[in-house]
Amino acid sequence: MNRRDEDEFREFVSARLDRLRRTAYLLCRDWHLADDLVSITVGRLYRHWRRVRAAENVDAYVRGVLTHAWLDERRRPWRREWSSDELPDQPDPGAGESPLADRELLWDLLGRLAPRRRAVVVLRFYCDLSVEQTAEILGISTGTVKSQAARALEHLRLLAGSQMTTEYGRRA
Repeated sequence: MNRRDEDEFREFVSARLDRLRRTAYLLCRDWHLADDLVSITVGRLYRHWRRVRAAENVDAYVRGVLTHAWLDERRRPWRREWSSDELPDQPDPGAGESPLADRELLWDLLGRLAPRRRAVVVLRFYCDLSVEQTAEILGISTGTVKSQAARALEHLRLLAGSQMTTEYGRRA
């Protein structure tokens, strides 16, 4: 890579680094893993920068690389987690609700979705991509994106309703 390409690459990455990190976090719900995913993504982009910058929609291409990096990490056996009945650091029930609590609840609910459904929800609603763009990034049909999004939102509504009932003693 020549000096001009490297400068262009650095400028591109520095302008999008925070957004990439937040998107990665929404996918994996772990800031450390999100940083790893962004590093993997940036490395892949660097290796193929000439192909990347020639893409019709570079940002969509980058989100696709990030999403595929996350899906690849999910398949690795050492990334599998085991659930536990005991949760560490329970919140104080008398502390009251706040926007931060709502955000934590949303992150918790997103974490309960299957990886593909979570990817669809993050790409469609957080990254504000169209059905077609999401389908292209994930390599699935537009019908699959629509059905996965609908099922994911339905599942989130059910989870949110039961979560609110059990944690706060009221129906959402």
